[in-house]
Amino acid sequence: MSNETAAEAREITVVHAPERHRYELHDGDATIGFTIYRRLQPGQDQVVFVHTEVDDAYAGQGLASKLARFALDDVKASGRRILPLCPYIAAFVRKHHEYDDVLDVPAQGEAETEEARWSK
Repeated sequence: MSNETAAEAREITVVHAPERHRYELHDGDATIGFTIYRRLQPGQDQVVFVHTEVDDAYAGQGLASKLARFALDDVKASGRRILPLCPYIAAFVRKHHEYDDVLDVPAQGEAETEEARWSK
């Protein structure tokens, strides 16, 4: 048997919380990270990712990547397109070309404007 603590033995899960317009990382009942998206217009096929964060206590475990992959795979599977205004999601899709076919490029300055909203 391993010497893992109860916290280490728990599985970190990712869920879609559409009522909150975000995908969430959970450690048991605790939400430890999320990526927020918005839809510009009802019925539009584009999902705009605007902000991603993971609790500092969970840093360095690859959880932001796990969250991003889950969210992007879900959007792609639904037939929608991805607009990455969030710096983390934008960096992720630059390295993972499996999303190129559903990726929309932000207009110049659009990502910086969105990030400024979240930094306040």
